[in-house]
Amino acid sequence: MKKSVVLLALLCATSMVSGQNEISIDTSKSLVKWTGSNLFKFNKHFGTVKFRNGVFLKRRGSIFGGKFEMDMTSIINTDGKYNEMLVWHLKNEDFFDVEKYPTSKLEILSVRYNDHTNVEIEANLTIKNTTQPIAFGATLENLNDKLVLKSKFIIDRTRWAITYESKSLLNSLKDDIISDAIAFEVIVYTK
Repeated sequence: MKKSVVLLALLCATSMVSGQNEISIDTSKSLVKWTGSNLFKFNKHFGTVKFRNGVFLKRRGSIFGGKFEMDMTSIINTDGKYNEMLVWHLKNEDFFDVEKYPTSKLEILSVRYNDHTNVEIEANLTIKNTTQPIAFGATLENLNDKLVLKSKFIIDRTRWAITYESKSLLNSLKDDIISDAIAFEVIVYTK
């Protein structure tokens, strides 16, 4: 019994000394906005994906990591063009194969602070069970005692084996070649 009490006290003291904790995100406010287009950017589509869950890892007042899960079944198109057809296409095997892979994940591996609000993040992004490293800049701010992270970045979808109508697979240029770039604007609020 004494050993259990001593072990529990030691664990509590260790976590207090390190000051490490998890901060859950507010999934009702947090959102990923996406933009896709054809190769020449004449025809763009916009939409959103919701977070399923997520946490920031914080130590001594600074974010140093995090884990987030996006609900790929929540993909919607917000530009009003070809809504049902486009969303169906994005959810099928040509793109995200949502039935087989209903979530995507982002794990923050490191955070480098340029100053108290601007950070450089290195992370692993998993889409369709393929994990690739990414790096992007972000801003962190406190809003009513809640942390808000904002970021904009672009990925090359072919790194995650999303190659439908990709320019890298076609020998001739066509109007309907889809750009390999997907732009994201992410805003994450903590609870």
